[in-house]
Amino acid sequence: MMRKVTKRLTLVLVMSLLISLLAACGGGNNNSAAPEKEKNNGNTAPVQGEAGPDTSKKVKLTWYLVGDAHKDQDKIVAEWNKMLEKDLNTTVDLKFTTWNDWLTKYNLLLTSGEKIDMIFASNWADFYKLAKQGAFKNLKDLLPTYAPVTWANVPKQDWDAVTVSDGIFAVPNTNPEYTPLGYVYREDWRKELNLPEFTDLNSIEAYMDAVKTQKKVTPINGAAYENVNDLFKFWTDTQMITGEIIGATSYATPRDIQIIPFTDQYEAWVKKMKEWEQKGFWNKNSLSSKQEAGDFIKTGQGAIYWRNPSSAGGFINEVQAKGLKMEIGFFPFTRFHNYVIPTLPIANGMAIPKSSDNAERSLMVLDKLRNDPAYYNLMTYGIEGTHWAKGDDDKTIVIPAPGVDLNVTPRYDIASWGWRVEENIKKEKGGWEGLDKLKEEFKPISKPDILGQIYLDYDPVKTELAAVNQVFEQYGRPLMLGLTSDVDASLKVYRDKLKAAGVEKLLAYVQGEANKYFDEKGIQ
Repeated sequence: MMRKVTKRLTLVLVMSLLISLLAACGGGNNNSAAPEKEKNNGNTAPVQGEAGPDTSKKVKLTWYLVGDAHKDQDKIVAEWNKMLEKDLNTTVDLKFTTWNDWLTKYNLLLTSGEKIDMIFASNWADFYKLAKQGAFKNLKDLLPTYAPVTWANVPKQDWDAVTVSDGIFAVPNTNPEYTPLGYVYREDWRKELNLPEFTDLNSIEAYMDAVKTQKKVTPINGAAYENVNDLFKFWTDTQMITGEIIGATSYATPRDIQIIPFTDQYEAWVKKMKEWEQKGFWNKNSLSSKQEAGDFIKTGQGAIYWRNPSSAGGFINEVQAKGLKMEIGFFPFTRFHNYVIPTLPIANGMAIPKSSDNAERSLMVLDKLRNDPAYYNLMTYGIEGTHWAKGDDDKTIVIPAPGVDLNVTPRYDIASWGWRVEENIKKEKGGWEGLDKLKEEFKPISKPDILGQIYLDYDPVKTELAAVNQVFEQYGRPLMLGLTSDVDASLKVYRDKLKAAGVEKLLAYVQGEANKYFDEKGIQ
């Protein structure tokens, strides 16, 4: 029986009592008392009645993450379910979209009526559009009761970022980060070939040319499109709004929204890419290849791979842990224009689809997952003693556990971003030190995201959007990689096909909606 608390009790004590109560009603222990520094949103977790939320009925939940499962996923989920069954009388069937055509599958999941109790959510997975269309449940009234620790700890501005029409439609992760893209590359080869450090397009071209001609290695082996297309966007400072077709010509001119394939910058770029293709910087089957360029770096058959700083760190740590005899560097594309945009709070989060019958229990599981170290470590790093081991302190981790071969048991690496909490993230012992240095580099050049929250439902132009996307797939992708015999002729065909598909009507719609947003926010 909980004793009555007096007014002299501090918020910390109230929270501690609450957490103990929640754990007791679930039959387990939760040692994840919320740190004082994160209680900055003005929310406090209400103390429940002695019984707490009812978990007498056993519930099986269905959760979806984007991307691919780990080879040991079944073992890890089995351990998770043992804990959940004991603590919350719940189990979870964890499913994945895979990365193959994931966005199409993701949207289909939310429109098919399939019963889903939690799903990864992000602005880059159409969160704002889907929230306005009613794809997710409003969690505003549920969070204080069924995810009290999370409710109290997530900063107010983060809740604001997932608020649509006065409803809260997702739980954002609590991990402020910068995720600009860049290249991981064979730094040892750059040094060996006496090449300049990466600074611009010419230095990158010189590196790939030397790798191809002197090392006899295809620089961007495997799937090449993203490696080239993202370089284009950062080098030209193009700010895409609608897929790879419509965007602002630069961060400084957000209202200058154009059909990007119609610009002079795009024309000059695809001609340059034809030169790179002729030099053999990637293979002619690069559009159909299912193997990532990074896989070829590890086997000595590639040299460049697009990554963000966090995934670059994971890649470099894996190379080191496997004892591969190579030095990997990372060049962030932010250095082209000397600014960086931090990720939105809903760059990674979790939402409950409208089809769910178990929103309350699902929030209870998420609250455990975010705030209980045993849950967090298992589902973020895998099984202790196999996928990881404790380091020198609670903030350090060893991957893999001593005696485990990464070639046999790969590091546990899934899209667990939706429940990340900064204070729970562990630093890999002996891992890449570059990530901390990059954070310090990014802080003074950070600029706000002025385009990420533009809402576009596309309903008035859905026919044109579908037609334009089809044209892009057929003509735009090959052009970006120089996979055409005549660039001028192919570019003309591409532009003509886009016009016939209704791209100008699509442009007018995007311009109109963007200008409404800019006017509202006072963006010039």
